[in-house]
Amino acid sequence: MDLGVRWKLHGDGRTPAPGAVVRPDERLSWPRTVGLGAQHVVAMFGASFVAPVLMGLDPNLAIMMSGVSTAIFLLATRGRVPSYLGCSLSFVGVAAVIRAQGGTSATVTGAVLVVGAVLFVIGLAVRRFGARIIHAAMPPVVTGAVVMLIGFNLAPVTASTYWPQDQWVALLTMLFTGLAVVCLRGFWSRIAIFLGLVFGYLVSWLFDRVFGRVHSVNGGTEAVDHWRLDLSGVGKAEWVGLPSFHGPAFHWSAILVALPVVIALVAENAGHVKAVGEMTGENLDGKLGTAISADGVGSMLSTAVGGPPNTTYSENIGVMAATRVYSTAAYWAAAGFALLFGLCPKFGAVVAAVPGGVLGGITVILYGMIGLLGAQIWLGAKVDLRNPLNLVPTAAGIIIGVGGVSLKFSDNFELSGIALGTLVVITGYHALRAMAPAHLKTQEPLLDSGTSTYDSHSTGQQDAGR
Repeated sequence: MDLGVRWKLHGDGRTPAPGAVVRPDERLSWPRTVGLGAQHVVAMFGASFVAPVLMGLDPNLAIMMSGVSTAIFLLATRGRVPSYLGCSLSFVGVAAVIRAQGGTSATVTGAVLVVGAVLFVIGLAVRRFGARIIHAAMPPVVTGAVVMLIGFNLAPVTASTYWPQDQWVALLTMLFTGLAVVCLRGFWSRIAIFLGLVFGYLVSWLFDRVFGRVHSVNGGTEAVDHWRLDLSGVGKAEWVGLPSFHGPAFHWSAILVALPVVIALVAENAGHVKAVGEMTGENLDGKLGTAISADGVGSMLSTAVGGPPNTTYSENIGVMAATRVYSTAAYWAAAGFALLFGLCPKFGAVVAAVPGGVLGGITVILYGMIGLLGAQIWLGAKVDLRNPLNLVPTAAGIIIGVGGVSLKFSDNFELSGIALGTLVVITGYHALRAMAPAHLKTQEPLLDSGTSTYDSHSTGQQDAGR
């Protein structure tokens, strides 16, 4: 059985020839391949370490399970879809909601494990029936709205939890991260979040030395004097050791909050597979269902032991585009590095010590970017918001999701925020479409092959389908 773990040497093994690319089944020399693997790990550092910290989960376990999930993904796709799987930021909002309702880490991971199982089943359905079922159930107008309300639902977390811990560090970190995203080029722009973390760390350390302790809320309800950067946990942590594990707990209220993220994950996977296919010049449409299922398996395995969910990372697409090296050998190397980092508790302690003000500055940009990805989906699919069939359900769902509107059914069960907003968008759109007059039903092409309506580079394909 071909598991995609054999690679041909590309050229002389040093650099690709002008205009050439290193295909997934090729590799450069092993030292260069290992170096590229390390580069992929660094590229996902920012988001993949920020996410578990924001979710209240062990960053060491997060990085370790990201390596395991990447290995599962590469084996499942037979090495044809180069990708690194890291902690998904789409779940940060639902984790905050679950914890606000009194949920524990076990409650969070239990709810997300169910999401992984649903994602796995969706992947099997896509393998059986093709990508058209994604578009039929979740057209771009719906997908964009759900992604948008998930991102913007996080705004209160930044405004009330992280930013007030140190507003000046938050402001400086925000400005630096914004400049890094916009002004840096190539690989450096892909690790702008990571650079923002490093900058915020240094500023916090400097402010502690210059201004002393800051008076603000720090993990409690009352403002206290505390150091911005507390590294006491780093000194106590061992150099080598296993991360902390815990089992999941299942509660319907938490599961209902988390389920809408499935839509965002399907959209992420669809866009990732399409982008990699275009860059490598290989038709990967037949691998979409497998990729979605592999994401689901990786997330289930990670959350079963107390880690965060995992999904494909766009940061690593940027690294591939910059280097023109799509070798899956580099991703196996990245998975190996992730496992090694996961076995270093001291490294995790450094990540866990990120000051709240730093997280405030980064999440202002990060959460907004997640929300605006929904708008990008609309733009890529040319969704017409002048059409009331598109406008009404998305407008209502987004306001409900962002504003935290709730619908109480009994003393023990209610829908609110993300869950209720998603339900309104999906059911509202399909119900209104069934009753709408013919002139409002603009015909969007079904996804006969690939995920063309999810990306803006496939306008020709969309036109051909009309």
